[in-house]
Amino acid sequence: MISFDDIEKLFARSLENKFCIEIEFCVAGLSDFQSCWMGKMPDKSKEGKELFWFGLAADGSKAYNYNNFFDFSNALVFDGKSLKEVWDSVELLSVDGLEPETRIKDLLY
Repeated sequence: MISFDDIEKLFARSLENKFCIEIEFCVAGLSDFQSCWMGKMPDKSKEGKELFWFGLAADGSKAYNYNNFFDFSNALVFDGKSLKEVWDSVELLSVDGLEPETRIKDLLY
């Protein structure tokens, strides 16, 4: 399992305006969150800034953007709980389309 500290380190990594991080995940025990996405990308409207985002519903009805990791990880978007609060129930399915543990290690080390 990937720790919350590792996710925090991953999201702290600079994108250098070149790419994005895209993570597919589900939350065990919360039926509304079985096909979800989160990530980080350059903010095209603010040069040098980055957006942290969730896509929690296929129809786009639960899409949220944040300017920093703190707001992103503490937003109460999972039935009144934050990513930080539900982390122990999160299963990462892919990171940038690849196996999560390998890709995160590639990005961090």
